[in-house]
Amino acid sequence: MVNGASNRIAIIGASGYGGLQSIRLLKDHPKFDITYLGAKRNAGKAWNDFCPYLPLDHNPLIEEINIEKISEVADFAILSLPNGLASDLVPDLLDGGLRVVDLSADYRYRSLEQWNQIYLKEASVRQRNDKHLCLEAVYGLSEWNFSKIKTSRLVASPGCFPTASLLPILPFLNQGLLEYQGIIIDSKTGTSGGGRTPQEKLLLSEAAESIAPYGVIGHRHTSEIEQLTSEVTGQQTYLQFTPHLVPMAKGLLSTVYGRLRDPGLTAEDCRTVLDSFYRNQPCIEVLPVGIYPATKWVRNTNRALLSVQVDNRNGRVIFTSVIDNLIKGQAGQGIQNLNIMAGYEQELGLPLVTFYP
Repeated sequence: MVNGASNRIAIIGASGYGGLQSIRLLKDHPKFDITYLGAKRNAGKAWNDFCPYLPLDHNPLIEEINIEKISEVADFAILSLPNGLASDLVPDLLDGGLRVVDLSADYRYRSLEQWNQIYLKEASVRQRNDKHLCLEAVYGLSEWNFSKIKTSRLVASPGCFPTASLLPILPFLNQGLLEYQGIIIDSKTGTSGGGRTPQEKLLLSEAAESIAPYGVIGHRHTSEIEQLTSEVTGQQTYLQFTPHLVPMAKGLLSTVYGRLRDPGLTAEDCRTVLDSFYRNQPCIEVLPVGIYPATKWVRNTNRALLSVQVDNRNGRVIFTSVIDNLIKGQAGQGIQNLNIMAGYEQELGLPLVTFYP
């Protein structure tokens, strides 16, 4: 497991989907060594016995979460825990001198009060006193907050839906080219987005040969998306976001509809806007006009593929965006943020080319 790198990293929540993806990506990373695997449910198990399809050198034990030990053996920590649990650990990890990337929603909101309202179930069983950390944490949309991520000690990686939905529209909102009200986001995701804990709706017999919307009104990611669009526009924005569950394990597609301020803009004009913004971003590709991405094109990679089209009859612009929900939408973007924090090229150790088909 030790590859001679100088940055030691702890993965907490190692046995969930986010933890597994983080381990897969970091086990051969040229600049990070995995020095601690923490989990509650599977503590005490030898890793290679628990996960023979993703073996690690020296077959480390999965350990109970111990802040003191983590502080001794790690410089960075990735937290891949259910919402609400990371906030129990982050203050002590930071006090122990670690820099933290949290894959949950605990620090995505700058307002603790807003988190308490949106994550009501989680907030009802714990009393958080880390309002200052909510204000300190940097929202980890890598291509948007690069400079802040670089110096931060606490990065809150975005959810998969916000990542796919925000990437195509932020350059337009930033330049005032898109009406900030009336945006509609239609997203579709695979079943791994629901996590590894068994749920009835994710059973094969329930999800196969079907597609279904959920969280039609008030989905948690709606407010997460609105938080950043409001910051960029300087105005409170309200948008419509509807996710759908589709019968595939991985992948996420967002189709975003908006209205251009200048109805004279063509699809090629809009592609130029996207291409100019992301030209030097190795994990983003803007497709030619008329080519629309498929989720399989980014499966098992940290890439996002974006496309744009304009309906000149009504002045609407249509964006499509695809990511792997567990990589660019979760663990991969977390490691992209780790690379930025450590001063490396942001794509270091991350897969950018899919295996097709």
